[in-house]
Parts: sequence; structure tokens; C-alpha cells
Amino acid sequence: MTRLDSRRRRLLQLGAAAGALGVAGVVHAAGAAPAQSPSQLRIGFQKSAVNLVILKQQGALEKRFPASKVSWIEFPAGPQLLEALAVGSLDFGLTGDSPPVFAQAAGKELVYVGAEPPKPLSSAILVKADSPLRALADLKGRKVALQKGSSAHYLTVRAIDKAALQWSEFTPIYLAPADARAAFEKGAVDAWAIWDPYYAATELDLKPRSLTSGSGLSNNNSFYLAARSFAQTYPDAVVALLAELTRADAYVQSNRKESAQLIADFSGLSLATVHLFISRRPSAPTALLTPAIVADQQRVADAFVRLGLIPKPVNVADIVWHPSKANAT
Repeated sequence: MTRLDSRRRRLLQLGAAAGALGVAGVVHAAGAAPAQSPSQLRIGFQKSAVNLVILKQQGALEKRFPASKVSWIEFPAGPQLLEALAVGSLDFGLTGDSPPVFAQAAGKELVYVGAEPPKPLSSAILVKADSPLRALADLKGRKVALQKGSSAHYLTVRAIDKAALQWSEFTPIYLAPADARAAFEKGAVDAWAIWDPYYAATELDLKPRSLTSGSGLSNNNSFYLAARSFAQTYPDAVVALLAELTRADAYVQSNRKESAQLIADFSGLSLATVHLFISRRPSAPTALLTPAIVADQQRVADAFVRLGLIPKPVNVADIVWHPSKANAT
């Protein structure tokens, strides 16, 4: 790491957003309101969005953006969140790797503005403890529940590839997480591809077996996305959001017990579930997308194209936001 990179990382951790993220000419001290704040800030999030949940529970964005009306809208999964963002009901949100690919292929007006580090252990393909399925190849001819267009979708794609099966050799059952769990419990499906905290809750409640985690298959990257118009109009607000998210992550890493309680209070999940969930989650400071992450995300897109699961090829780099170019786009 160069001295400049080291300095940028340190500044980001301290919350000096613009210097850390390479935003030309825009520097704000931690805790300072952005120079141009939106009149409203509509945040989309899921139970898995640890850093956003912490910010919500602490009222941090309401303090950082005192001139903005901050709204929080919860979604069961990324595809639903990005649909809301695309139709103008949201400004900013967090999803896994697959939802932005499907959204881009559908021509939605959104951009990648930030990313968290990989967390491959936070998703899995589950079977019941007494299931005869013991290996990924055993999925042949079986029904697998998953949320279409979610990170679990890509995990399933990679698992089927590893098993040397064709996509046509099993039956995907597209269900939202709550419906998928009900189908899994009833035995209506043979396996379930899912992510935390649904994974952790099921692990504790039902004691299933994991055929595989994302390890070696999917990096299970998480991305912050914004409406293109929002990122173009309020680039300094986006940078401030990313800095607040990194500050929230530092709080989680230093205050596990308090963080778990905040998440449990919000989500209704048991403390045991939350502790298991966050134990699988590495430190997750937020940063702009690196070339390596863009390349990884392009592999996700290419896999869906190859299987005919999205209507056309996409170039992920086309919708990656660059703060220094924001005012020129």
C-alpha cells in the first residue's frame, strides 16, 4: 500500500469522507453537514444491512443531515429495494451482488456508489438435517428455493457450476425469504439458498445442514447504490453517507454487545441470532468500488448472461459512480 493509499484509508476511518474517497475539491470534517443537502433522504435497507441499521438506531443521519427529512424503508431482499429505487421511491440503499445486475439489464437508472468487503460465509445452501442430499451434485432433479435476482441466486449458479450440472437439471423455486423458509420447513423444497440473518435464524431454529457456504463460490459482496439523479445532484451527500457507514462499522467492531442489542431491538431477531449473524461478518468499512470488485461483479453479470437469466449483456463499469466526475455527468 502506498503512503497516499494509507492516508486515504485512515482519513476514511476518521470520517473525513471526501479526502478518503478521492472526491475532488469536496472535504468535510466528520459530523459536518454536507454543503448541499437534499430536502429528503430516503434510505432503503434490509435486516442484513448492519451498518445502516446501526445508523438508524443511533439517529446518526438525522444529525448529519439536519436540513433533510430522513426516511427509512425496510425491504425483504435486494430486488424489491432496487425496484423502489428505480421508480423514484428511494434515494440510497444496500443490496447484495445480483440485484444491481438485474436492475442494470432492465435499464434502471441507478449507480454503484460504494462497496463493503466480501463476506462469503454469510450465505449458504441449506438442507434439512435428515435430508439425503450430501453433495452439490445431489441437487440434480431437486427443488431449490431462492429469491430471484438476489445474492442467493448467484450462489446457486456457482454451486450448480461446481456440481457440473446444467441449470435445467434442477428446479429453482423463486420465493422471498419468508415464503422460502415456510416452504423449506414444510418440505415443499429440497434445499434453500439464503443469506444472513435469515440463514442464522434458520440455523438456530431448525438445525439444518449446509451443503455449501459462499466460500470458494461467491464473494457475496454488498453494494451501496443510489438513484443516478441523486448521486449527480448531491455528490457530497453520498460521500458523507459512505463516511457515516464506515463510522458505524467501526462502532460495530468495537462494541459488539451494544451493536447486537441495537440490531435485535430493531429487527425482532433474538440476540443469539444476531451474534451468530455478525460473527460471520468481517469488518466492513465502506469505500468506492475498486477495479477488483468491479471485475468480480462483472463475473456475476456474465454468469447470468450465459444462462440467459438476464436479457442482455451489461458492462458493470458503466454504472460505477466516480465523485470527481459527478458534476460533469
